[in-house]
Amino acid sequence: MNTTPNPLPETTSVVIVGAGPAGLTAAVTLAAADVDFVLLDRLAEGANTSRAAVVHARTLEVLHELGIAEELIAEGLVVPTFTLHDGGRTLATLRFDGLPTRYPYTLMVPQDTTEAVLLAALRKAGGDVHRPYLVTRVVEENDGVTVEYTDAAGDAGTLRADYVIGTDGMHSVVREQAGIGFTGAAYPASFVLADVRMNWPIPREEVSLYLSPEGITVIAPLPDPAEPNRYRVVATVDTAPEHPTRADIQTILDARGPGGDVEVSAVLWSSRFRVHHRVADRYRAGRVLLAGDAAHVHSPAGGQGMNTGIQDAATLGPLLAMVVAGEPESLLDSYETIRRPIALDVVAFTDRMTRMATLTSRPARSLRNLVIATLTRVPAVRRSLTYRLAELGNR
Repeated sequence: MNTTPNPLPETTSVVIVGAGPAGLTAAVTLAAADVDFVLLDRLAEGANTSRAAVVHARTLEVLHELGIAEELIAEGLVVPTFTLHDGGRTLATLRFDGLPTRYPYTLMVPQDTTEAVLLAALRKAGGDVHRPYLVTRVVEENDGVTVEYTDAAGDAGTLRADYVIGTDGMHSVVREQAGIGFTGAAYPASFVLADVRMNWPIPREEVSLYLSPEGITVIAPLPDPAEPNRYRVVATVDTAPEHPTRADIQTILDARGPGGDVEVSAVLWSSRFRVHHRVADRYRAGRVLLAGDAAHVHSPAGGQGMNTGIQDAATLGPLLAMVVAGEPESLLDSYETIRRPIALDVVAFTDRMTRMATLTSRPARSLRNLVIATLTRVPAVRRSLTYRLAELGNR
């Protein structure tokens, strides 16, 4: 458990609320710029489950600039290929190894590992996370921001800051307190998320996406020396159980997978969740700014969520450091100008992928498969898709 560094100061330059990947990234960038900050999180300890497990090339480039990409790569599994299937038929094979980047692949690494690497970098720079602190109120007043909170004992306190960054997730207290809308909707289906041990006929150098009338299914290998046959399964279902069982996952793969010798021998961890596609109406309200899931949420198709959030924070941190150092506050307006269009694009892209993948009528599916198989035979189309999935356009 990450014990709380006590006590909190009464004032600081920046308060970051939420110590997920985006919050930790923001803290690392501020620590590198020698900005005084406090990072608060409502949980008593950091992530201990795999959750988001895909790190794309552009995110690795950003983490390289922070000096931690190589450490993360050492903990992960390099996967250079993405394949698209309908049952046993392969519709498209996309390879990342020709992309113009030092990281021409997808890195599979569990979110708890990503957070651990970011936290180690933060501590090396002299920072840490204060836990558990539940932020209850955020109000801009008297040329600053007052943050009210309760600690683990239930005692109330306040903290004054020049700026607040909300990286506290889809149900962001910071966003709500700032009066920023979160426009969008929820998908009707629920999602199954599971890490399993299984026999899988496709090489571990591939992430596979399966289209079927029953829903979308993604299978990706996960690094684990103790579990060499560990895979991540993400699938849409009409109504998911709270903790999907081995039989649940086996049923999904039997109906949607490639056929043949697919056997799930154990569920190592599982969950269910509802997916929304939403973007904050603004990324800034005065001295309050948003990043990560507090600013945008979307379908897991393509594995874009955590990556976009880390890139948000890596853009915001240096801008905020310059303003704290005396540069014009108008610099912060450029953060929304840069990052919000990217989030809108990601939400639209993943929404199209999800709706395309979950077509149910036979004529529509047949036409979709024909279009995908035909277009992806064109090298320029394959290159464009891999470039998009790797988020290299976000440079």
